[in-house]
Amino acid sequence: SSGINAEYGVKKGFEFTLMVVGESGLGKSTLVNSLFLTDLYNAREIIPSKDRIKKTVTIETNCVEIEEKGVRLRLTVVDTPGFGDALNNEKCEEAIIKYVSDQYEFYLQDESGLNRRNIVDNRVHCCLYFISPYGRGLKPIDIKFMKSLHDKVNIVPVIAKAARTLR
Repeated sequence: SSGINAEYGVKKGFEFTLMVVGESGLGKSTLVNSLFLTDLYNAREIIPSKDRIKKTVTIETNCVEIEEKGVRLRLTVVDTPGFGDALNNEKCEEAIIKYVSDQYEFYLQDESGLNRRNIVDNRVHCCLYFISPYGRGLKPIDIKFMKSLHDKVNIVPVIAKAARTLR
C-alpha cells in the first residue's frame, strides 16, 4: 500500500513551502537561489537603509516548479522582508505567526470539505531563520521569534555568512 502512495506522489509531484526569515542583507535570497538552482529573486530592488528603519514586516510568496529525474516539485518560498529592520522590532513576528497559523487553518478547512482531491498545501513546512554573524550570540528578537514559532513549524537556524557591500 505504501508503494502505491509513493508512486502516486511521484506522478502527481510534491509541494514544499519554505519560509525564510532574517534581517536584510544576510544572504537569504542568495542561499535560496543556490539551494534550488533558480533565480527567484532576479528583479528584487534594494531598499535604502533609511527607508528600512520605518518599514513593517510584509509576507511575499514566490512559486516555482522544479523537475528533476521525473519528479516534480512545486516550491513556494515565503519571504518576510522588513523582519528585524525597524528601530522598534517589538511585534515584528506577529505577521509571520498569523501567516503560518492561517495556512494551517486553510488546509484544515480544505481537508474537512467535500472536494479533497485538489487541495493545495500551502502550510509552511520549514523555516530557515537567519542569524546575524555580527555581534555576540543571539539577540532578544531571535529568541522571541524562535520561541513563538517552534511549535508551529520546523525551524532551521542558519548563521549567515553575508558578504557586506557598501551601497
